[in-house]
Amino acid sequence: MGAGGIAAAHLPGLLRLGDVVVHSIDGAEDLVAAHRDRAAGAGAELTVAASLDDLLGVVDVVDVVVPTPAHAEVVRRAVDAGRPTVCEKPLARTDADADELVARAAAAGVPLFPAHVVRWFPAYARLRESVEDGTLGELAVLRFSRAGAYPTRVPWFADRAASGGIVMDQMIHDLDIARWVAGPVVRVSAVDVRSGTAAEPIEAAHVLLTHASGAISQVSGLWGPQHLAFSTEYSVTGTGGTLSWSSLDEADTRTDLARAESVDGFLPPVDPADDPYALELVDFFAAFSGGAAPRVSALDGAVAVHLANAALASLASGQPVEVSL
Repeated sequence: MGAGGIAAAHLPGLLRLGDVVVHSIDGAEDLVAAHRDRAAGAGAELTVAASLDDLLGVVDVVDVVVPTPAHAEVVRRAVDAGRPTVCEKPLARTDADADELVARAAAAGVPLFPAHVVRWFPAYARLRESVEDGTLGELAVLRFSRAGAYPTRVPWFADRAASGGIVMDQMIHDLDIARWVAGPVVRVSAVDVRSGTAAEPIEAAHVLLTHASGAISQVSGLWGPQHLAFSTEYSVTGTGGTLSWSSLDEADTRTDLARAESVDGFLPPVDPADDPYALELVDFFAAFSGGAAPRVSALDGAVAVHLANAALASLASGQPVEVSL
């Protein structure tokens, strides 16, 4: 359900798993036309549904890749129809909607997974493993940053009430990773800046998380000028040493494989041989079929929404926000 930039990121992985039916208020025909050759190569059918009801009537699983303001409504419809559901992050725009979706899916016995795809990027999976196996020891300071071009092509991104701005849309990935790696959060504080012009906007934010363990995570995000290439990095220090990684360092990148075409100006390029969007979908579908639980849960998605909204509340008040997340 949906036909924007993130739908194009999900579709190659979905086509590896079976036939795909697309419905969107706008763009479904264009999305399907752009991926017909890929569908044929995968031996999958790719068709358009005239309505959400039509889609729900013929599919086994729903992948929700509509704009953030519509997440809650579409997920409710999918869950009420009894369809296992994947929802692109954030799970919902508000804490209340996120919590209600988790409870609704649990009560109906319908699997619901938020697509926090960064947990499937190799560098971040490696970080988690280094914490779990004790290599990094007791964590002390964690720094995460993410930067890319301001998403000017989609007007609702600039509306913080609708999208949550850079904190909810972009930085929620690293807020989720910080909690995944360093554990529960007890305090959130944030600062931000908006600059540039209406035609060439810039937005940046810094969020500080205090974890229950005493560790501190600094999360930085930037939506910059249109020529800015997407990048992400981290540095995590514990009693066992420091683990650092940057997408700008090509040392760990295989350059002899073709890159997938960019699906939007603020999404990272991915290696088609090891596509994290496809990997997360494989894990979700395996869980839908009775396999092991994937590395993210509906509750994780709701907590990430709470963390992002706590950061937004701190931006509004200028004060730290005490939480239990």
